[in-house]
Amino acid sequence: MSVNPFKIEPCSLIMVASTLPVLDFLKGPVWTLQTFFQLSGRALANIFRSPRYGSDIALQMDIIGVGSLPLALLPGLFTGAVITLQMARALNQYGASGQVGQIVAITLVRELGPVLTAILVAGRNASGMASELGSMKVTEQIDAMRALGTDPIQKLVTPRLIATAAMLPMLTIISDFMGLVGGYIVGCVMLSLTSGPQFWSSAYQALDYSDIAQGLIKPLVFALVIALVGCHYGMSTTGGAQGVGLATTRAVVVSSVWIIVITFFIGKFFVDFN
Repeated sequence: MSVNPFKIEPCSLIMVASTLPVLDFLKGPVWTLQTFFQLSGRALANIFRSPRYGSDIALQMDIIGVGSLPLALLPGLFTGAVITLQMARALNQYGASGQVGQIVAITLVRELGPVLTAILVAGRNASGMASELGSMKVTEQIDAMRALGTDPIQKLVTPRLIATAAMLPMLTIISDFMGLVGGYIVGCVMLSLTSGPQFWSSAYQALDYSDIAQGLIKPLVFALVIALVGCHYGMSTTGGAQGVGLATTRAVVVSSVWIIVITFFIGKFFVDFN
């Protein structure tokens, strides 16, 4: 019986492909992406399933919302103040100092308010979720929950997802308002660019429903990213204390990068829609 020297068995192709450096390089990212979407799908589906662990949701709302309130108040105030301060010279040069309220309102509500608040909340809460769940993972507490018949995603991930989605838009609204207050203090009190009634009137008239929708949709999407990324890296932690630190760092970096990327696509959608 003759043997074809050019015939290659399928198993040989798999063995050859598995040794390629390029495919080895892709194993980690593909596996991470797969596990992330699996976790995300189960966490989102669990929103409509029972049990819902209302006490855990309320606790996470307090940690994420009330605990992050200073991150919305102080940075929001000085963001509006900085915008007004930097725009003062240009507005005076073109004789448009009365439009300072409009500029501050549009800039904060559309972009800076949602993005800055989300990045600050990600730095505080995505890292907190990753470190807390990571510590539970390396100490085998999550495995113990599974052994007792409790779904860890239902108990640990979904409450954090719901709480973040509920609280981040509220924090963004507070940050936007504080930014307008900061703009008013600098523009009307310190620099006397315009009067108080004109400032608030121009800020109110500058915003339409598209701006408000954009300013509320962004923090809702950012909340999903922050909670899911933080919980994903926490649930996939390995390697003891060093692994917990690495998961915390990755959660903050990845969620912050995705916030910047997603805000571009949401903004582009609204620009094309209008």
